Amino acid sequence: MSGSAARARLLVVDDDNGLREMLADFFEIEGYHVAQAANVAEAKARLAEGEHDLLLLDINMPGGDGLTFAAEMRSRLSTPIIILSGKGAMIDRVVGLEVGADDYVAKPFELRELLARVRAVLRRSRPPLPGGGEGETRERNARFSNLVLTPARRSLSTIAGQTIELTGAEFNLLAAFVERANKVLSREAIADVTRKDDWEGFDRSIDTLLSRLRRKLAAHTDASHLIQTVRGEGYVLAAEVKWSGSEGDRLGPRPERS
Repeated sequence: MSGSAARARLLVVDDDNGLREMLADFFEIEGYHVAQAANVAEAKARLAEGEHDLLLLDINMPGGDGLTFAAEMRSRLSTPIIILSGKGAMIDRVVGLEVGADDYVAKPFELRELLARVRAVLRRSRPPLPGGGEGETRERNARFSNLVLTPARRSLSTIAGQTIELTGAEFNLLAAFVERANKVLSREAIADVTRKDDWEGFDRSIDTLLSRLRRKLAAHTDASHLIQTVRGEGYVLAAEVKWSGSEGDRLGPRPERS
């Protein structure tokens, strides 16, 4: 059990009492703190009581639509969401991504697989703990088109300091583009950095993620066509990126130089 897992707070939202209790027991044994809600109203009450690091959310519940709830949450919070659903068709997964979910798990599922997905989403969404010994590398940032991306904090803001909320998948995608500015990213590379390569409806899921990221960036920068489509090859961040800080805190592997 990792130290980060011991501090992570999960909220399980599902009207199936047996499944909800099973998930709570399982994740508590794995070292997580788990709160429960049987419907959307209870979920809102739990969220009002305190912050949570991740939601496991059923989308078919009486008294409230889980997808609508996920969309409402995403409009005001960046808390990661993993959707749990009995519907595993491609269109259902795409809709889940469109409302801002970080992952989608079809029922029935293996508990160990769900645990792996929870850990992966938390790794991508939680900033490094203080005291890691990196020193000033934590403040290394990239500036481009009136925006500032800070890797160690997993944050994006405007030059003026306004925070731009991104989901874990959106941040990973933007970070990959920034690290490889003016270089084409193929769909396979995008799948790797966003961990969506096991999704059905792969092409459409990536298109949806890119569309959502583009909308968020366009709302805060004057640059048109910041992320461009290169027909038959992939996508590219067409911008000059200026890095500050040391080389020790790059967003990922150093891109190959042509």
